[in-house]
Amino acid sequence: MFAGQNTIAGRRTGARRGRAGWGFPVLGPAAVASLALVLALGWPAHALTFDEARHLLSRTGFGAPSVDSVTALMPLDHTAAVDRLLGGLRREPMTPPPPWVGERPPPPAAWAALSAAEQRALRARRRERGRDLREWWLGEMLETTSPLTERLVLFWHNHLPSSLRQVKWPAYIYRQNATFRRHAAGNFADLLRQVAKQPAMLLYLDGQTNRAGNPNENFAREFLELFTFGEGRGYTEGDIREAARAFTGWRIDPESGGFTFASDLHDGGIKTFMGRRGRFTGDDIIDIVLDEPRVAKHITEKLWRVFVSPSPAPTEVDRLATQFRRSSHVLGPLLRGLLNSPQFRAAANRGVLVKSPIDLSVGTLRLLQLRSDDRGWLASFNRRLGQDVLDPPNVRGWPGGTTWITSATLPARHAFLLDVWQSAEKTAIAPAGRLAPLLLPLPAAVPVIAGEGPHARQRRLLLDPAFQLK
Repeated sequence: MFAGQNTIAGRRTGARRGRAGWGFPVLGPAAVASLALVLALGWPAHALTFDEARHLLSRTGFGAPSVDSVTALMPLDHTAAVDRLLGGLRREPMTPPPPWVGERPPPPAAWAALSAAEQRALRARRRERGRDLREWWLGEMLETTSPLTERLVLFWHNHLPSSLRQVKWPAYIYRQNATFRRHAAGNFADLLRQVAKQPAMLLYLDGQTNRAGNPNENFAREFLELFTFGEGRGYTEGDIREAARAFTGWRIDPESGGFTFASDLHDGGIKTFMGRRGRFTGDDIIDIVLDEPRVAKHITEKLWRVFVSPSPAPTEVDRLATQFRRSSHVLGPLLRGLLNSPQFRAAANRGVLVKSPIDLSVGTLRLLQLRSDDRGWLASFNRRLGQDVLDPPNVRGWPGGTTWITSATLPARHAFLLDVWQSAEKTAIAPAGRLAPLLLPLPAAVPVIAGEGPHARQRRLLLDPAFQLK
């Protein structure tokens, strides 16, 4: 099932730094020796420690990073390390997507002309395409040189979701996935406008059935409640109704598969939305909403919960959200601010996030340098643990946090870890002194066993409760 390669990286030690009453560094003998090594190697005195580099990589990637990736960041200071990660973001995937991603579904007339057997065959092929797409994306997560890119694509997939079950046409889901990658750290306004008009979203939230005289409120409600403001924050039920009227006439062109505006299905009447009156279109609604400060705060809070901690710090969120809004909603500076914030770097915020099934599965396989030949098995594992990629449970996405750990999922997580550990039993992933700091964000809960060998130690640490955290 797995193939692996044994790689043992060398060690570099960063100086630990403290401060006394006068503000001068307090260095013990070990720290003095470490500082001498830093200076001899030409590293800056404020270079990252092993723990700092590991924390940054674990939060911006999938689970525990490799020793090689940690030591590669250690000569840098924190700001430079963040810049390197953001500078490495990819707009295109590393692995070739399936060859059929440009396909379009047959127009309604062509579908109706198919025989019952031909329609069954097309549905079966569509399901196969869906499996291919899911396995391709998991493979991209495993192979990418920029885990942060796929981490952000997964974030947007959870924030602006669509589902294979409901959209049905896998090529439309791929188009959305590619849009998330191109705009992962770009302009949120551009991302929002593009995703709102793509077939995946129009099908997922019933935009196709939204017409003058019989407006469908699904997209308007989730646009305000989940995508921009946050539930119950800054809008009314009346605003939802009026926004739904404005979004009438948004359609998928049956020939091109792109967006089209059907003016005969649009409600051109006067609407009252968030205190303004006018003959608003859907584009007008998006512009009005993006002008509201609450949107920047909502996106900042959601990114905070993914990258920093479950409880956003109000003052810091306000500061970052203000900068985000002033930048016209460019995401790169916001991510840079989050990752350089004192709260991100605080030791108290290490080990406070629970690994998702994808964190656990993809992250552990990357860590152990294993590549599954059976991506279907990997997709099935994540599905059993509650994260069926490309099929979030509903428009709210996966809630995450402690909901990932239940009496049913924890034994399955341990079984997975034992399986991959056995496949990598002869793979040393770190020098003995670095193993626990590499694998765990917190001290091990299970005590060291006297006479424990290196592989037994690796097994114990993989099964330690702290390995479920990041």
